[in-house]
Formats: sequence, structure tokens, C-alpha cells
Amino acid sequence: MRKTYTGEFKTKVVLEILKEEKTISQIASEYEVHPNQLIKWKKEALEALPQLLEDGRRKGDKEKEALKNHIQELYTQIGELSTKLNWLKKKSGIKLD
Repeated sequence: MRKTYTGEFKTKVVLEILKEEKTISQIASEYEVHPNQLIKWKKEALEALPQLLEDGRRKGDKEKEALKNHIQELYTQIGELSTKLNWLKKKSGIKLD
């Protein structure tokens, strides 16, 4: 049966690895986790840190820009659909207004 570890546990172990007070082998035996698993957790944590620490204002600006673009696309689509509807009304001869 496979063991599963909580994020809290992994964080605790990775922080201990980063302190470099003990070797990975010592930490692995202390927490009963294979050393290769600890190396993997450390690598994942270090790769995720830049994204976690990214300036929130820039992230918000990117999201705002994406929303503006999406809104513009929707307005364009509304315009196209309105034009098609008016054209269909004229061609059918039906007055719905």
C-alpha cells in the first residue's frame, strides 16, 4: 500500500532539508521517507517558489488585460449577431420592433 503525505508534512520536511543541518539520508530515516522522494519534493518546492513569490500587482495586471480582451471579443460578437439579426429581419419582412 502506498503512503500519502499531506502538504503540511511535505513542507515541514522540505524546510528541514533547506536548513541543511542534517543530510538527506538522516532526514529520510527520521521521517521514514525514501531519500529520492525527499529530493523530488525539494525540487518541486524550489521550482514553485518563484511563481508563489511573483509580484501580485503584475499578476493582477495580466488578469485584467485578459478580461479586457475577453470583454472586447464579446462586444465584437454582440455586434456581429446584431447585424445578422437585423439582416434576417429585413429579408424575412417580419417587423418585431
